[in-house]
Amino acid sequence: MRACNEMTEAPSSWTTGSEKLARTLFSQMATIRRVEERLLQLFSEGLLNGTVHTCIGQEACAVGVVNALAKSQDIIVSNHRGHGHFLAYCDDVEGLIGELMGRSTGVCGGRGGSQHLHKNNFYSNGILGGTVPVATGMAFAEKQKHTGSIVTIFVGDGAMAEGVIYESLNIAALWELPILFVVEHNGYAQSTPTHLEHAGRLEARAEPFAIPIRVLEASDPCSVYHAACEVVGGVRRECRPSLLFLKTYRLGPHSKGDETRHPSEVEEHRQRDPLALLREKLDPAWREGVEAQITERVERAIAAAQQAPWAEL
Repeated sequence: MRACNEMTEAPSSWTTGSEKLARTLFSQMATIRRVEERLLQLFSEGLLNGTVHTCIGQEACAVGVVNALAKSQDIIVSNHRGHGHFLAYCDDVEGLIGELMGRSTGVCGGRGGSQHLHKNNFYSNGILGGTVPVATGMAFAEKQKHTGSIVTIFVGDGAMAEGVIYESLNIAALWELPILFVVEHNGYAQSTPTHLEHAGRLEARAEPFAIPIRVLEASDPCSVYHAACEVVGGVRRECRPSLLFLKTYRLGPHSKGDETRHPSEVEEHRQRDPLALLREKLDPAWREGVEAQITERVERAIAAAQQAPWAEL
C-alpha cells in the first residue's frame, strides 16, 4: 500500500507566469463567469429549479486551488457557492446547467440542484459548515486506506462562526489527517459584514491547533495556483492538515438578487476583478475567440437542457 505522501497523479506542472497557465486559468474563469451570469438570468425567467448562489468575482480561488490538486484521486468538498469549484474540477458545463434546470441530463439527474452536486471525487452540500466534519472523516478514511489522496474542503468566512469547524480542525490536527481547509474570505456572511460577526482575526483561527496557515490576496489566479501547489504538496508529504486563507470579494449578490451593499463598494472592488485583470494581460484576438467559444457552448447547453426530459422523481 502507498504511504500518505505518495500520489499517483501529479498536478499540472506549469511554470511561474507562463502563458499556458494564464490562458488555461483564464479559460476556466471565463467559463465559470459566463455560466453563472446566464444562471442568474435563467432564474429571473423562472427556468431554474431551486436557488442559485454565484461566485462571480471569486473565480481565481476555484481555479487556482483545484488545478493544484491531483483531480483523479484527490477529493473536493464544496459548499452552497460551489459552481466554480465544480467547473474547475470537471468542466461539465452541460451537466451543471441541466442539473439546475431540473433535467434528467443534469449531473445528478436534475434532482440535486445547485447545492447538491456530485461527480467522481467532487461533493457539495448547502449546510453552512456541515460539510467540514464530513470532509475530515473522508481524510481519515483516505489515510487509513493509504491511498495517497488528500481532501480539500472549501468554506466561506461566514461558516467560520460554526463550532463544528473548530472541532474538525482539532481532530484533523490531532490525528494528522491529509486535509486542506480553504477559507474564501469575501467579507460577508450573506449580508453581514465580517466585523459584525467575528471578533479577532479570522486568519489566526487555526493557530491554536498548530495547523499551518497561508494567507493570500486572491486577485491573481496564477499566484493562487502556485501558492496552492506549495500548500497541497506539504499536506501530501507530511500527511498533516493545512489552511489556505484566500482574501477575495463577491461581485454578485449573495443569492439571486438580494443585494444590500452600497453600489460604490461593489464598484470599487470591480476595479480589481481577477478575471478582468487577467484578461488585460492576454492577446486580444485569442481571448475574444475563447470568450466567443464559451458563450456559444453555454447557449448550446441551455438549449439542450430545455429540450431534455424533466428529472425523474
